[in-house]
Amino acid sequence: METTSAYNSFYETDKRLAFLLLCLLTFLLLFTKKSFIESETAVFEFLQDRPEGSFLQIFTTIQYLTIPLVYLWKFTIISFVIWVGCFMFGYKVTYSNCWSIALISEFIFIIPEFIKIIWFMFIDTDPDYNSVLNFYPLAIINLFDVEQLQKRFVYPLKALNLFEVVYWVALIYGVHVYAKKKRNTAVFIVLSSYVLLFLIWLAFYSIVYN
Repeated sequence: METTSAYNSFYETDKRLAFLLLCLLTFLLLFTKKSFIESETAVFEFLQDRPEGSFLQIFTTIQYLTIPLVYLWKFTIISFVIWVGCFMFGYKVTYSNCWSIALISEFIFIIPEFIKIIWFMFIDTDPDYNSVLNFYPLAIINLFDVEQLQKRFVYPLKALNLFEVVYWVALIYGVHVYAKKKRNTAVFIVLSSYVLLFLIWLAFYSIVYN
């Protein structure tokens, strides 16, 4: 009972403060990655004084400014998917609760971004741009030679990683907390809603990528 209460308290963290903190952490990590890793690669150094360099700067600025919008869109979609999954199983979990689950669970993806920065700042200190772009900690893609892969498989193999699985577990615990039902039911809800659509999306991406 105490464990459930702890999880309940965790997922009921003030959404506004949690969202602001997530955006701030994402901004800081993105800024660090852009300033100290990507900007040091040969490609960026080559383009720095060329017209293409201005385009990259504009694109980077847009990335910074759209962080909140990207998260709002992502949480809106994921919350809806989980809410539909709960509804299909007959559990009254509100959309607001599902939004909280998606928001809090997202903090898991801060960890691999931090690891990526540490990796390229202290271990692989002279990477090329493609190495930075294709690297993802504890992902299936690390088992392959990226140069030999068809580009259509790069994103799906990056997306299939240990942190994604931990994210599924976080979603399951969130549904378990709010639905107040057996954990096995929460597993079925998340697997048959978010995880299923996630895997379908990866398969679709691989098929239609051109």
